[in-house]
Amino acid sequence: MKVQTCTVLLLCALLCGGCGRKKSTDELLHDLKGAQERDRLVAVRLLQHREEDAARVVPALIESAKNKAVDIRLSAVIGLGYYGEQAKAAIPVLQTALKDRDARVRQAARIALSRIDPKFAPKTAPLKHGGNDPRS
Repeated sequence: MKVQTCTVLLLCALLCGGCGRKKSTDELLHDLKGAQERDRLVAVRLLQHREEDAARVVPALIESAKNKAVDIRLSAVIGLGYYGEQAKAAIPVLQTALKDRDARVRQAARIALSRIDPKFAPKTAPLKHGGNDPRS
């Protein structure tokens, strides 16, 4: 009986050996083009942290910033900001994102532009005294 138990435990350990494995950049780029929105969302969020692969990741994030799903667009725009100057090619798509129908995407685009090249970041209007400003 001990041999059977040890064999089962060994097989389980071998099968689960890859369970906690980190996906490669290539796998994430593949998932980004997949049919499942959840897989695309996970991929776009993980790709934000692959600075060593910026030359391949930035173009994929630029493409994802045009996605019809707002969460994917938002995550892609945020990710582009993480790449800073390495994401200069994203400036046109981020300028378009400044007009996105989702306010979160617009705000993320402003932040990303300020990190990539501050001269392209829109100036925000100062608060006016009066109205709904509790400080007035």
